[in-house]
Amino acid sequence: QKKAAMKWIRYSKYTGEDLGIDAEQLLQALSDFLLGSGFEAQFNPYGDWNDRNLEDLKKAIQQALEQGKLFEEETLEQMMEQLRQMSPEQLDQLLDRLVQKMIDEGQITVEEEGELQTGAGGVGDSRESKARFEVTDKSLDFLGFKTLKDLLGSLGRSSFGRHDTRDLATGIEANGCSRQYEFGDTLNLDISATLFSAIRREGAQVPLNLEYSDLHVHQCEYQSSCATVLMLDCSHSMILYGEDRFTPAKKVAMALAHLIRTQYPGDSLRCVLFHDTAEELAISQLARVQVGPYYTNTRDGLILAQKLLARERKDMRQIVMITDGKPSCLTLDDGRLYKNAFGLDPLVISRTLEEVSRCKKQGILINTFMLASDYGLVNFVQKVTEMCRGKAYFTTPYTLGQYLLMDYMNRKTRTVH
Repeated sequence: QKKAAMKWIRYSKYTGEDLGIDAEQLLQALSDFLLGSGFEAQFNPYGDWNDRNLEDLKKAIQQALEQGKLFEEETLEQMMEQLRQMSPEQLDQLLDRLVQKMIDEGQITVEEEGELQTGAGGVGDSRESKARFEVTDKSLDFLGFKTLKDLLGSLGRSSFGRHDTRDLATGIEANGCSRQYEFGDTLNLDISATLFSAIRREGAQVPLNLEYSDLHVHQCEYQSSCATVLMLDCSHSMILYGEDRFTPAKKVAMALAHLIRTQYPGDSLRCVLFHDTAEELAISQLARVQVGPYYTNTRDGLILAQKLLARERKDMRQIVMITDGKPSCLTLDDGRLYKNAFGLDPLVISRTLEEVSRCKKQGILINTFMLASDYGLVNFVQKVTEMCRGKAYFTTPYTLGQYLLMDYMNRKTRTVH
């Protein structure tokens, strides 16, 4: 009999024609581009703010390559040297393959009229490169997870659970003393306490008669539930003054949605965009939103947020507002839009604070995250904080996520009256 020779397989990092770049690396490196908020579009007054095509995607990938975002530190020099030695034709073919890889992995979808044609030319530079593309839900979920992981890593958190409180309730995990059973309690009996109650009443005898008053149940820590409405300012100022503030805000919103879905399943999160008016937005569509030439109608946002929270039956209800400007417009009773972007308009401010007062009466907490520090915004937020006993955070687009997630995870370790 012939013995079959043992096969040896050696694994190593692939650094072939695509320089060892996988689809997840592409997605992570291109997150700012894929979640773009129209910041670059303001410098192109003749273009469509929502117009992104495969040619733009290739340029973004090329920029990521030249900046070394797609390579590991130990292979950075080697990969950059290979990149420098490529001819323009070879670089274009590499970009075509990377775009095709994103399509094959289901990270982006391309419009039918611009469908990619497979072949030697790959994506090519003809009309196919002008085809528009959309980021898939799979990619958005991955970006939300990565953002959440990065933010929690910067906070020094490795694990977290549901919101603990100082109150007790009946449940399965017994970590408190027992008490008499009441109708509606989880029937997790404390056998020792139940039997002891019966013996103390009747004495040690057999058979032992149990009565309703003898029943004792374990107590566990009561974990509260929270309904949150995230109000995102998408007025024009969110991309003005040489800084993109809306893209980081979208990333944080996606991370918060991922956190709630995976770690706090009893909580709910709704999203409201406020600009000239206000509208509810599905979380799945958040990454595709861009800012526009809008004013800041905070009042309409608060009205819609109250309507959404009125449908929720949770222990806590809160509004998390991310904004960089004071209220500058409102919808009048006759439906007309009243606008004033200069200073604190008395009519706009008074009508907006009326809605803040209604939130207070309903027990709705308002926490505000300010992305600017101009006098008008600070003055307005101070009034909101005083009325609702919420919190105001002065943050930057780079620290917004840390503040917001810390506030959310720590929110229910104390009782809020």
